[in-house]
Amino acid sequence: MKSTELIKMLVNTGWTLERIKGSHHQFSHPDFSYLITVPHPRKDLKKGTLMQILKDAKLK
Repeated sequence: MKSTELIKMLVNTGWTLERIKGSHHQFSHPDFSYLITVPHPRKDLKKGTLMQILKDAKLK
């Protein structure tokens, strides 16, 4: 999955972009007290990275 697809998925489920630091975009959600960090731009995220982001975002 590309990072742009993941970012669209996060935004559609209520995550908002808080800040960009270098090539990392950080998202927050009103129901959670932590940030999700997505490396961007990436053509394809590594499987482990993708699975951990989805788990942290409660999408899987």
